[in-house]
Amino acid sequence: MEYLDFELPIKELEDQLEKCQVIGQESDVDVTATCNQINAKLIETKKNIYENLTAWQRVQLSRHPSRPYTLDHVRGLCGDTFLELHGDRGFKDDKAMIGGLGKIGGQSFMIIGQQKGYNTKTRQYRNFGMANPEGYRKALRLMKMAEKFGIPVITLVDTPGAYPGLEAEERGQGEAIARNIYEMVLLKVPIITIIVGEGASGGALGIGVGDRVYMLENTWYSVISPESCSSILWKSWEYKEKAAEALKLTSADMKKQELIDDIIPEPLGGAHYDRETTFRTVEQYILKGYNELKDLSTADLIAQRMDKYSKMGEFKE
Repeated sequence: MEYLDFELPIKELEDQLEKCQVIGQESDVDVTATCNQINAKLIETKKNIYENLTAWQRVQLSRHPSRPYTLDHVRGLCGDTFLELHGDRGFKDDKAMIGGLGKIGGQSFMIIGQQKGYNTKTRQYRNFGMANPEGYRKALRLMKMAEKFGIPVITLVDTPGAYPGLEAEERGQGEAIARNIYEMVLLKVPIITIIVGEGASGGALGIGVGDRVYMLENTWYSVISPESCSSILWKSWEYKEKAAEALKLTSADMKKQELIDDIIPEPLGGAHYDRETTFRTVEQYILKGYNELKDLSTADLIAQRMDKYSKMGEFKE
């Protein structure tokens, strides 16, 4: 288990508890009372830390190396029923964007999401979860396929942003994202979007238009990352914590501003502490959202979706 800076007090107590248990196993000394005392302090410390997280600490948790990524969620939700589909039928198969068919609770879904890597080699293979235009075009191809066969769509968002390279711009990155947003608004099947990690900029919006949009508790969703915001406003990354607070990017902030529909609770310590519980909770929200949408007519579904996004934000004429 890897620990973030603010989790070090937890690491110290867990090390103490482990040593106490080893002493009890290797000697005749009864250390039950001491272990219970340390464990009680550990639980209290966890609650104090995780119930009072700052915006920047939630950003850190969303990037935790042990946190389940999109394919982890897919396997946890679908088991061996998931069939991955490849390619945009125009340029190539983008490894940062995955998609395919799978069953959750007996219902078939088209599942699409950004995938990060677990180590240096797989991060390069997945382009750090930053999709190129062909990734968004693949996502749109799969959504259109789902629409053709009346299959609801699930999108799992976890990206630091769309790939900003020259070749991506040459192939129409902005157009690909804009096209997805336009087409998703008019898609004739239910769309459920879940932010499972980072939800940054247009990279997230390219698959982020949903009838129901949920965020896991320790994730973030914003037009820009705290580091990039800090570098623009203060010409340095040193103010990233201040930027995170100002951006109002946490799940609680998003819910308060009515930009998402609900927050999916995580186990104490984050999704990586208890993956199975996280997957089961996500499944409950998916099925709940689908049951709310499945009986709507196509016209009502699209009208509600358009109305939902038309109400967002403030403007003056």
